[in-house]
Amino acid sequence: MTQTSDNVTWLTQEAYNQLKAELEYLSGPARTEIAAKIAAAREEGDLRENGGYHAAKEEQGKQELRVRQLTQLLESAKVGEAPATDGVVAPGMVVTIAFDGDPDDTLDFLLASREYASADIETYSPQSPLGSGVNGKKIGEDAEYELPNGKKAMVRILEAKPYSG
Repeated sequence: MTQTSDNVTWLTQEAYNQLKAELEYLSGPARTEIAAKIAAAREEGDLRENGGYHAAKEEQGKQELRVRQLTQLLESAKVGEAPATDGVVAPGMVVTIAFDGDPDDTLDFLLASREYASADIETYSPQSPLGSGVNGKKIGEDAEYELPNGKKAMVRILEAKPYSG
């Protein structure tokens, strides 16, 4: 779980450990693996027409960008507690909303920094239009946010509970 404010990212110990492990993997074994892919592709011949080489170099660039992102994030991170269970939406919580007050049209999502996104649950940043609209609202309250086309949308907060992984 994360909460970002004033260049400090608050992480639970679990989130910090997970991101630290990812950084260690990308900085060590993953670098060795990508270097081996590049070397193998280089041996195939002409680099101008070598798709495997160019794909490996692109993968290496993305990997190095992620290493820089994680390094910056972890350098400014503070380990703290999970959000309270007082019914107020805050980063680190799983939020259930109903669109336009329709209790059948719902969405569950994690309100957290994108660095903590997982395949298990959709994640919205507290800075996103929906995230900023629901952040700080209580269960039962309505929240308004701006759609990409500039129109406004309304949702009702049905549930807010701390993310348990």
